[in-house]
Amino acid sequence: MAVIAVDFEASCLPQYGRSFPIEVGIASTEGWSRSWLIRPHADWSDWQWSEEAESLHGISRAQLERDGLDAGCVARQLRAAVAGHEVIADSYFDDAWSRTLFAAAGEPAHLHIRCLAELRLFHDTDRTVLMRLLDAADRQRARRHRAEDDARWLAQLMAGLIAESDMARPAARAA
Repeated sequence: MAVIAVDFEASCLPQYGRSFPIEVGIASTEGWSRSWLIRPHADWSDWQWSEEAESLHGISRAQLERDGLDAGCVARQLRAAVAGHEVIADSYFDDAWSRTLFAAAGEPAHLHIRCLAELRLFHDTDRTVLMRLLDAADRQRARRHRAEDDARWLAQLMAGLIAESDMARPAARAA
């Protein structure tokens, strides 16, 4: 079964204050991806916005107001897009931003996201193989700190980890 990688971009990093999600991107290990800009919710009006974060992701508040979708719309579309799949992120922050998004949408439960660091598959992969997979994923990433591109990066890494694990399984059974 395909795994869905998710990445959120945010108004700032949590160490700089209360941050809110501004973009979410997803990518499947099967090769498809998409993203949504999130219009800031009224509940977030006094939360922090970092110029440093804006310079990294390149998304302005004006762009979010103009092109972003409301939190409820994004939450519903995101939940529908990942239904039935395991959802993986490369940071624990992504689960927190999922909670923030779904709370603003009035949803009773957020989208549960597991972190790559929790996966046995990640830890059991030989370091040399892992470095090769990371390098391959890095070479395909067009830009960093945009949600869809970062999700595609993680999906490519996950696809490689899964393929390596599948190749190692028959050898383990034969031994």
